[in-house]
Amino acid sequence: MRTFLLITLLSAICFGCQPDNIVDKKRVEEITGVANAADIIRNPITASGKSDTANVAKLIFEETRFDFGTVNEGDKVSHTFAFTNKGVQPLLIGDARSTCGCTVPKWPREAIAPGGSGKVEVVFDTTNKPNQQHKPITITANTFPSKTVLHLEGMVTPKNKN
Repeated sequence: MRTFLLITLLSAICFGCQPDNIVDKKRVEEITGVANAADIIRNPITASGKSDTANVAKLIFEETRFDFGTVNEGDKVSHTFAFTNKGVQPLLIGDARSTCGCTVPKWPREAIAPGGSGKVEVVFDTTNKPNQQHKPITITANTFPSKTVLHLEGMVTPKNKN
């Protein structure tokens, strides 16, 4: 019982103290009419197991995979993944991350209205990353399912180490 209470307390401390600047609250209120971003997040799964995915934000990318071809080690590869919110609720992207620090995504912090569009810009630093590369970028949003994975891939020609 003590262990359970300790874990619960630590979880509340770690996950309960998130920064308020993850999304632009004023912009969320302009688009949605609600001041709290949590009010527009919908859980499409009901207690009975039925799912209602019609009334959520829908993150639709023009492409989810980009092959940058062959580049030299040390080059920086940039690509922009364009998307549209095809859902009926405003879209909030809470996070975008890759598997290593060599791939850095930038995403819109404001809510994207239904029918609106945006972009996720990704920069991959090929320094010390020779040979075939595949970098997944995981987007977490108020969609169902909540995660969408983008892929950046290609060949990095190793530096000549003379």
